[in-house]
Amino acid sequence: MAEAATYDVIIIGGGPGGYNAAIRAGQLGLRAAVVEMRETLGGTCLNVGCMPSKALLHASELFAAAAGKDFATLGIEVKPRLNLPQMMAQKADSVGQLTKGIEFLFKKNKVDWIRGAGRIAGPGKVEVTAADGAKTTLSAANIVIATGSEPTPLPGVTVDQKRIVDSTGALSLPEVPKRLVVIGAGIIGLELGSVWRRLGAEVTVVEFLDRISPGMDAEIAKTFQRTLTKQGIAFKLGAKVTGAKTTKSGVSLTVEPVAGGPAETLEADYVLVAIGRRPFTADLGLDSVGVTPDARGFIAVDHFRTSAPGVWAVGDVIHGPMLAHKAEEDAVACIELIAGRAGHVDYNLVPSVVYTAPEVAWVGKTEEQLKAEGRAYKTGKFPFTANSRAKINHETDGLVKVLADAATDEILGAHVMGPQASEMIGEYCVAMSFRAASEDIARTCHPHPTRSEALRQAAMGVEGWTMQA
Repeated sequence: MAEAATYDVIIIGGGPGGYNAAIRAGQLGLRAAVVEMRETLGGTCLNVGCMPSKALLHASELFAAAAGKDFATLGIEVKPRLNLPQMMAQKADSVGQLTKGIEFLFKKNKVDWIRGAGRIAGPGKVEVTAADGAKTTLSAANIVIATGSEPTPLPGVTVDQKRIVDSTGALSLPEVPKRLVVIGAGIIGLELGSVWRRLGAEVTVVEFLDRISPGMDAEIAKTFQRTLTKQGIAFKLGAKVTGAKTTKSGVSLTVEPVAGGPAETLEADYVLVAIGRRPFTADLGLDSVGVTPDARGFIAVDHFRTSAPGVWAVGDVIHGPMLAHKAEEDAVACIELIAGRAGHVDYNLVPSVVYTAPEVAWVGKTEEQLKAEGRAYKTGKFPFTANSRAKINHETDGLVKVLADAATDEILGAHVMGPQASEMIGEYCVAMSFRAASEDIARTCHPHPTRSEALRQAAMGVEGWTMQA
């Protein structure tokens, strides 16, 4: 086993948490290395998650617009033909450009990429096993665990990446299914389900809970479900999958009501298991430094410090939203603490997004959370049916909902279901980071005609002076 270089910080994992930690370390003058076992940088997000799914979401939206009534309504007459191999090829090309971009940023910031699987081999030591089995030991004053997460398995339903797939497999199906069953009505299941629905599949979503999108404001979730149903997605809520039988041509699922009752069989060409993700913390050598993950695999930290001196953790391996942009925030804060600076992340201000059409985005508290806290609040709402730009663009599904403290008017939560919600939620993230009042948004001039005016009109509604609805 070879002894290699000594670093200020070694990061295990090259995803959004890992590569952003490395770049920030380089910017601050720290000698940094990233240990990554994939052949490309970017982790799940860039390779088989956020980026390829957005490529398919975008392409499928355009296909559905051209194949449906949207183009015809605008006076554009076309008869599109789906070229699925090309759709997959452009997805792969986009992903390739992004991963190469990270390699460029590593070179720019003098970060070393150590190819191989990394594990902690005691205090200040990281053992790297290369693809050919060769082992190298690296030394560092600080080790950051940024290994991300993996799909959570479902007992009784074995993912074979042929007929029963996880999110990775669902990004590369060889054909458009005639019938697709999605197990799980969270963000991943709804996004990928909507992709294949737009391309022609019959999609049924089976969800254990009695609602879709756990964590989303309940009123928004109900409105969202109605819209998805109108688009052709069927839902079986309060239902659990208890078994699956696969053949060469399909899958038979056994589904039972959670509350009890007779089972039914669902037939599908493909099944997507999307019941969530779990931390990737197995076989990392954590025991060599006395760190023990909890029963769910999460590592306990105090401002990203684990119980072991010099060992840190960020992203999906620690508690908090399992989102790429949260991992990025963790990474920057962690490295700045290592460098002797201040570092902090306010998880209440980490936005969530569902990239369907329409999109749903939110930040801060839901109504249900405020009620549970016993906090008095006021609500302002504005529908996109009353927004000029949305009406002109024939994209009027959804609304904006703002929650503010009843006494101080401080914005406590913002929820947007509508066109470009992911781009617009940032306005409320900034406002809430400065503890702005709803009146601050209500009295800020927004350009006309834009979808963003709905954000302002909803803020006006908190004090009851919405002007355009």
